[in-house]
Amino acid sequence: MKKIDVVDINGRRIGPDEPVYIVAEMSANHNQNFENALNIISAAKKIGADAIKLQTYSPETITIDSHNKYFQIGSGTIWEGCNLYSLYKEAYMPWEWQPKLKEKADEIGITIFSSPFDHSAVDFLEDMDVPAYKIASFEIVDIPLIRKIAQTGKPIIMSTGMATLAEIDEAVSAIQKEGNDQIVLLKCTSAYPAPPEEMNLNTIPHLAKTFGLPVGLSDHTTGIAVPVTSVALGISFIEKHFTLSRDIPGPDSTFSLEPHEFSTMIESIRVAEKALGQINYKATENEKNLSTYRRSLFIVNDMEKGEIFNKLNIKSIRPGNGLPPKYLNFVLGRKAAKDLKKGTPLEWNLIS
Repeated sequence: MKKIDVVDINGRRIGPDEPVYIVAEMSANHNQNFENALNIISAAKKIGADAIKLQTYSPETITIDSHNKYFQIGSGTIWEGCNLYSLYKEAYMPWEWQPKLKEKADEIGITIFSSPFDHSAVDFLEDMDVPAYKIASFEIVDIPLIRKIAQTGKPIIMSTGMATLAEIDEAVSAIQKEGNDQIVLLKCTSAYPAPPEEMNLNTIPHLAKTFGLPVGLSDHTTGIAVPVTSVALGISFIEKHFTLSRDIPGPDSTFSLEPHEFSTMIESIRVAEKALGQINYKATENEKNLSTYRRSLFIVNDMEKGEIFNKLNIKSIRPGNGLPPKYLNFVLGRKAAKDLKKGTPLEWNLIS
């Protein structure tokens, strides 16, 4: 299948030459409160996010209610010691909210889509007519689920946390074999929060080159330095957890950005995009106005016609109206073609 450079979500192009697509991940930050969820959507729109992302699962569709050792979360996350079923029961969003949240998002003009975690969630989201799907890092090995999502024909954003190159290739191939080539791959480190030294952002250009697909970042670090840095490595997409306030307790709040922080991240990303520009070795428009303040050769003491140029009467100084300084040794020892006043830029017709 022909590889493409651009994915389209709700008319918004996502690819190497497009503005970075920025997604506010609601995750569990609704805190089981529908009004909180509505307010998060409104806040995401206000600060300029392109989309808001939900998660569509229930405790029963993602795990079972068991308390044996296999279902206890180990070290390495903020949820260490928690039981899987209990954590997902606290974190999940009631499904009946989601069509209402989509109505709100459509009304105010922000895209909304979700991560399905089982086949029933895909059917549910198809009934909602979401414009895209997100595959979470932990689901990248669930090839049957990936195939079902791919069969919708809609754009797929796939996180690659913990995945080997072979696992990524298998998942991408599964999507493409279903006739779906609308894929964005996200570099992700599945730690919560993720330490910057484990982000390995240099993987981003390799991921893009290997698969020929738009690449982005699903970021679980605290702060905004990592997502802004990733812009310089060619990302087309950023997903970052978003909360109204970290003072509101919740499973994801500690590594989520508050509205003013998310807004600063967006502004910084847009500045970074502008700063990257193009490969250029010419003076910019603003530099052209200052180019006359380069150094050049000037008469620094009055001279009479026939007087020899030496280091006392010509110097390399600012501004740049005279001959370039590289001609200094050529001029030294030659004679003035006429009387010259201090402050005269040296030109070829002044040299005898």
